[in-house]
Amino acid sequence: MAPEIKSEFEDWHSHEHFPERLGVPGFRRASRWTSAAGGEGIFVMYELSSYAVLSSAAYVSHLNTPSPWSTRMMPHHRNMVRSQCHVLESSGSSAARHALTLRVSPLQGRDDDLRAFFRPLCAALAQRPGIVGAHLLRHQTPPVAETTEQRIRNSADRVADWVFVALGYDAPALESLVHADLEAAALRASGAAEGALSGLYTLSHSATAEDVAGRT
Repeated sequence: MAPEIKSEFEDWHSHEHFPERLGVPGFRRASRWTSAAGGEGIFVMYELSSYAVLSSAAYVSHLNTPSPWSTRMMPHHRNMVRSQCHVLESSGSSAARHALTLRVSPLQGRDDDLRAFFRPLCAALAQRPGIVGAHLLRHQTPPVAETTEQRIRNSADRVADWVFVALGYDAPALESLVHADLEAAALRASGAAEGALSGLYTLSHSATAEDVAGRT
């Protein structure tokens, strides 16, 4: 999100978009983090009761009938990476002051190996000082036609194949993972393809469906 639109984006995202999404049956929590380095990057994570919510009539209806404010904001979403995921591994909390994300893909035939690498890591990290949760997610495109929101963003959404998310209260503890547990050689040895991308973010807003009940 460009600096000149970020303030309005966060206003819209917190006061209209979050309540709208959390008003859809099956949406449990919405969280937004912004680049810890002060850059343009934004990481948003929605937690759902099941993967099927992503193709539900209530959710698809919102995607195809954006409000005037949403219509104005959508073209400002730059370099959109939108992954609709199954949870492969999960341990600990799903919201904290900082979030480290890692986009990664398994080599052909190495899915089980890569998942086996992350499974004990998720459990261990949730108990490590400075870190409170770790989750491994895998994208799968739901059976939904291109939506109005996608068309007005003016570019095709990219996807991240697998996404690893670690959450914590201590940014250096999370940042150190990229140079230790998640360093390139360890990922390669565990079946990951080259080119994993990481990002560190700081919490901007997190809300549950109960927080915004009656506001949609």
